[in-house]
Amino acid sequence: MAFSRLLLSSVLACSVLTMPASAQITNVDEALVQEKIAVQPRIQIALLLDTSNSMDGLIAQAKSQLWTLVNELGEGKKNGQTPIIELALYEYGNSNISVSKGYIRQVLSLTTDLDDVSEKLFALSTNGGQEYAGQVLTKSLDELEWSGRKGDMKLIIIAGNEPFTQGSVTWQSACARAKRRGVIIDTIHCGDADTGRRTGWKDAADCAGGLYMTINQDEKYVHVPSPWDDTLLELNKKLNDTYYGYGAKGIQYKTRQAVQDSNASSMNKGAEISRLYSKSKSGYSNESWDLIDAYKKDKQAVMEMAEDKLPAELKGKSAAERKAFIEAKQTERAEIQKQIAELGKKQREFVAEKRKQMSATKTLDNVMVTAVRKQAMDNGFKY
Repeated sequence: MAFSRLLLSSVLACSVLTMPASAQITNVDEALVQEKIAVQPRIQIALLLDTSNSMDGLIAQAKSQLWTLVNELGEGKKNGQTPIIELALYEYGNSNISVSKGYIRQVLSLTTDLDDVSEKLFALSTNGGQEYAGQVLTKSLDELEWSGRKGDMKLIIIAGNEPFTQGSVTWQSACARAKRRGVIIDTIHCGDADTGRRTGWKDAADCAGGLYMTINQDEKYVHVPSPWDDTLLELNKKLNDTYYGYGAKGIQYKTRQAVQDSNASSMNKGAEISRLYSKSKSGYSNESWDLIDAYKKDKQAVMEMAEDKLPAELKGKSAAERKAFIEAKQTERAEIQKQIAELGKKQREFVAEKRKQMSATKTLDNVMVTAVRKQAMDNGFKY
């Protein structure tokens, strides 16, 4: 990026040598501003979850609140651009994982494939083990492809309940690594605040410029019903009907989409509706398997696609028929997304008002999601 900026500056400067000095500076500055605006910002978050025996409640909350987190972050803009959200997932403290690996497993590297994140998260199960916080932090810092751009938000969220000082790799060394790479570390202690302070959870967050939070991992999320819930869920079915899998994995991934809908539904209606909001936004893009998203990204590639890769609905169709079918589905999907946005605004306002009358719970949606959104705002994202 530094080289490209230098090259751009040099070319523009040479092209305006005959202009007054003030005009030269203005044109170069404007070009660099336009280059900055054109770069879509990233929010990269690695979730490090303790999956030892006592953490069933934490995993359940993470499953329930995944889509709320995605929605909160995806509503922001930086330099007029909606962010690309990338999530990674690690589990640690699970004795099903080899001791030689520190009871740590990278479940998923940084990805924009939100259905993949959901699938892997719902596959997690708990089992006893040693929780080496410093080691899992270090592994996530070393293994993941963190952005090198200064304006991108890079965050690790680690949650658990055992002392942060376990293991041979110290949290202090992990903190130093994080600061060198511009990665913030938030810590979530599953238990009372004083115990978390005594066992290093707050110190680790303070060191890496993050937030120290506590939750009750056994607290149950309470869904607030609204008059629009059922209509929104009907719109979800209609939205799914606009997806057409192509290629070798098209059918498999469309099935995966339905399974993740079912997974969200199994948690509570709130999680189901939060997932629907995510699916109705630009961040939920499936061009690798859905023909409609693929057409939006590269029309020519879809129009030239071999017939054996097309969904059944388009086999034997002419190029004109293929184009008309896809664009009709694009229009249909856009209209459904518009309806979801309009009803969703009413639903969220209704729920927010009702929640004011309820006692605040120390669950991930009330602690982590709120905190991370504030950090994004501190990083220059506007909501």
